[in-house]
Amino acid sequence: MKVVIGLGNPGKKYEGTRHNVGFMTIDKISEMWGIPVQQAKFRALVGEGRIESERVLLVKPQTYMNLSGESVAEVLKFYKLEVDDILVIFDDLDLPAGQLRLREKGSAGGHNGMKSIIAHVGTQEFKRAKIGINRPLPGRSVSDYVLDDFSKAERPYIDEAIELAAKASAMWTKESFVNVMNHFNSIKTGRQ
Repeated sequence: MKVVIGLGNPGKKYEGTRHNVGFMTIDKISEMWGIPVQQAKFRALVGEGRIESERVLLVKPQTYMNLSGESVAEVLKFYKLEVDDILVIFDDLDLPAGQLRLREKGSAGGHNGMKSIIAHVGTQEFKRAKIGINRPLPGRSVSDYVLDDFSKAERPYIDEAIELAAKASAMWTKESFVNVMNHFNSIKTGRQ
């Protein structure tokens, strides 16, 4: 089984904010493949279904961003999965708004959700899809910025990146992640 985890913060207050692009991508995958993500388990909202012939679990941790790893560790333990079976989708301040970048491993890069996952699964060696959200303008705090909505100008780029991340997740169910990276990392997206 493949597990696709989108990071975000639960609750209406955070819907549509920069920090919630992971949740938005899970919602897109859910819509594309008819996999409802409504079951409360593992301190997350989950949905189990199929993308073509592959069994897939979609996960939206409900622990708030900084504790995402607690939920991810519970999923891995319950299903007796390896970190090789997971793909984590999250926001990245160091990429232009709407740029999608897939990686096989890497550091947390200052992202608290990723720090929590790395701490709880004990490795940085897991697949990730990063969606660029840009950095805030000088003088603006990062914490306020990531909890804000996207601007009208950014929205089309973000929507495109979410769609591409959803398609990349589906491709990963039938092809190697290297092939998925080669295909999607070559697509020019994002607001420079």
